[in-house]
Amino acid sequence: MNLYSEHYVTPKAERFVNKIWCLDNSIGESLIENKLVLPNGCFNLAIVTGNAIEVHTSKNKYEMNEGIYFCSQMTNKVLVNIQPKTKVTIIQLHTWTLSMFPKYDLSNFTDSILKINPEELPFKVRNNAEIETLLNTINIYFEELAVLHLNKNVIERICEIIKNQEEISVSEISKDLKSSQRLLQIKFKTATGLTIKKYIQILKFRKSVDQMVNSDLEKLKLTDVALYNKYFDQSHFIKKFKDVTKTTPKMFDPNSYFLSQKR
Repeated sequence: MNLYSEHYVTPKAERFVNKIWCLDNSIGESLIENKLVLPNGCFNLAIVTGNAIEVHTSKNKYEMNEGIYFCSQMTNKVLVNIQPKTKVTIIQLHTWTLSMFPKYDLSNFTDSILKINPEELPFKVRNNAEIETLLNTINIYFEELAVLHLNKNVIERICEIIKNQEEISVSEISKDLKSSQRLLQIKFKTATGLTIKKYIQILKFRKSVDQMVNSDLEKLKLTDVALYNKYFDQSHFIKKFKDVTKTTPKMFDPNSYFLSQKR
């Protein structure tokens, strides 16, 4: 059994859900410790069954026993320890998904985890549900949400512009959307906890990591990675990389991390 696995929703539901991923130590007899997760611009709903998982963010240490947890946007690497007989199933939500529920103000909520009451969720989730059952529940709910919201709201449009143009300023985004920079910044931070600039930095960072992981790092020049991902130069790339991982690109060990599988 693989410790890490990924499961994918339908194309319609994928507008709001990136994927479901699992950390499965349910038949393990020993602690899995010091594994790392990198920020990627998504929110996560974590369903913990069995004993517990310990998570260290840049702000706090969380002991997550059985239950459902809402994980905010992360801006730095996260350290994870998974106890024996424990499974964590994680619903990864796109950056704009929470903006579909405007009652939530996430302005000051980053690098944090909150245990939630399952009854508060708009869809029913059981702790011990099989992945097929969970996928079916998620697909039904988010396909219906896509029908209810045919038009993209401002947060989704901001993210779409950033994805399509990669290197873009807030002023350029405001011109595209014919809105003031200040208003866009307020709306984006309320919905995500991040500034638009910070979100762009996180996406750029993850793109560079994916490029490194999927290439032969011994042959890949850091200057090429830096320039390809629109960093000023190699030293600028190394500095930004260390800000998140606390290590240099040359010392980066992919085996220490839970990294996305290449589809």
